[in-house]
Amino acid sequence: MTASAIREILKITQEPSVISFAGGLPAPELFPMEAIKRAFDTVMEKYGPASMQYSTTEGHLPLREWIAGQQGVPADRVQIMTGSQQGLDLLGKVLISEGDVVLVESPTYLGALQSFQPYLPRYVEMPTDEHGIDIDALEALLKTTKAKLLYAVPNFQNPTGRSLSLERRERLVELTNQHGVIVIEDDPYGKLRFTGVELPSLYHIALRNAGGDHDKVNVIYSSSFSKTLVPGLRDAWVQAAMPIIQKLIQAKQGADLHTPTLNQMIVAELVEDTLPKQIEIVKKAYGERAKYMLSQIDQHFPEGAHYTVPEGGMFLWITLPESVNTVTLLSEAVKRKVAYVPGSPFFALGGGENTLRLSYSSANPEQIERGMKALGETFAEALSKEKEVTRSRR
Repeated sequence: MTASAIREILKITQEPSVISFAGGLPAPELFPMEAIKRAFDTVMEKYGPASMQYSTTEGHLPLREWIAGQQGVPADRVQIMTGSQQGLDLLGKVLISEGDVVLVESPTYLGALQSFQPYLPRYVEMPTDEHGIDIDALEALLKTTKAKLLYAVPNFQNPTGRSLSLERRERLVELTNQHGVIVIEDDPYGKLRFTGVELPSLYHIALRNAGGDHDKVNVIYSSSFSKTLVPGLRDAWVQAAMPIIQKLIQAKQGADLHTPTLNQMIVAELVEDTLPKQIEIVKKAYGERAKYMLSQIDQHFPEGAHYTVPEGGMFLWITLPESVNTVTLLSEAVKRKVAYVPGSPFFALGGGENTLRLSYSSANPEQIERGMKALGETFAEALSKEKEVTRSRR
């Protein structure tokens, strides 16, 4: 099923009566609105008309310097983007030529596939399990394909919620470096860990292996303030070796000249005080919602439904028996006033018809309870009908 077809179906879910676990939306009731208002006033007082003026393509220097300090990189290796989606698009523009092999997780983030597709790559899927990318399978792929890029979401992956283990991170960086493959590390959820131990980024593993030389790192790191602050300001960044940053600057000049000046200045006022507090608020809320959703799945879903247990982020992944088609069942679920995203669009080469993604981030306990009950009934009914058909054929 195509992404556009999914979008058409999901338009139905915009009705207020439908409980939607489909969108990867941060919880709006948690947005730090008062702090944003104060930051706006501060920006007006501090910068005046300059906050409404054109700015440099690289981005607002105080914001870049703050990011650089947090990430342990020089500020000139940081490029501000208008949302991480723009970062993915521009990386595709400057790095991918028609026919280039791009390794992606199976399943992977649909938005990345959409961003890269206009540049006509050849996707090769990397098998995954509960610990992320199967590194033995990756090693075999690197020997048999001339891959140019590897795209991965190591922390609380969209769509599965899984995280790449430390051992696999180490091996992935080592193997891709040996084979001359550039890694795009997409990390919008990394700060949203609500259980477990924080793991080093692929970028910092590569930086350590390169002896601290930022221009010998084969990993490009992308992150965003959309999930930790608010998505509407559209502030994100890419950090990379200088040759790649220089290409991104040129590409961004042609795309939108620069990320809105005012938005960058507002975020820069929020990062020191508001952001750390906001991250803690969001982590607590999402952790509670994920735990409750898992308990309701256990209570209401039929036998044979398997799910991931995320340690952070916004998503979990359901795998149903192979006889269940979550694409065709979506309309049945919507009749019960509940919606999800079928899993098949997240597979670059097709498949996954018996999978689905659920987002718990913007749902309250009542919605989760009602929604999981309705989905459980939908899936149980489908399995029951399948068993009846099977018996009638005997």
